[in-house]
Amino acid sequence: MLGGILAAASLLLVAPDAYAQVESGSWKTWSPGYNVQQVGCGSVSGSTFKLTCSNSSGEQRAERRYDTYSGGTHQFEGYFKINSMGGSRISLKQTFGSGPFFLLAVESGGRMYSVEGGATISGGATVGTTVRVNTVNQVGSTHRTYINGSLKNTVNSPSGSYYDKLGAYRTASGQGPISVTWSNIRFWTK
Repeated sequence: MLGGILAAASLLLVAPDAYAQVESGSWKTWSPGYNVQQVGCGSVSGSTFKLTCSNSSGEQRAERRYDTYSGGTHQFEGYFKINSMGGSRISLKQTFGSGPFFLLAVESGGRMYSVEGGATISGGATVGTTVRVNTVNQVGSTHRTYINGSLKNTVNSPSGSYYDKLGAYRTASGQGPISVTWSNIRFWTK
């Protein structure tokens, strides 16, 4: 009997990995490949992304660019912690379509916002605080952003191809320096 209880308990411990952390449905895990992009003063070491300069012009980025997908519904989940931030208006997570589509950025003080239109997504992205980000892109319908498990933003998602990026990217109005670490990156699709 004890063996049966232990087997059932182990299934409960394993099961959460098979399901998405936000939204219901029959999600399947997905493991897209990625490449690392370092431009200007951007540098990547493992899961830590840095912009080491305070340039307010030129391309400055340190990112992972994940594989492209088309159609269906795709969910991203990751946790970021800003280790240090001397600058402001740095994009940390992006969903790209045929061009910049949804860019989640942070400014000094911890406000997270959408670069396209400037809408506030949430607060609380301060140095040393871990923030959970989920994006759900239902291609041809909507793109939804969750912060710490709560839905914070919904925009239309046109048909086409997309990919996810994370790291540190200086927006047109931003500048470094910044050091941010991403962890527990997971993807699902349905």
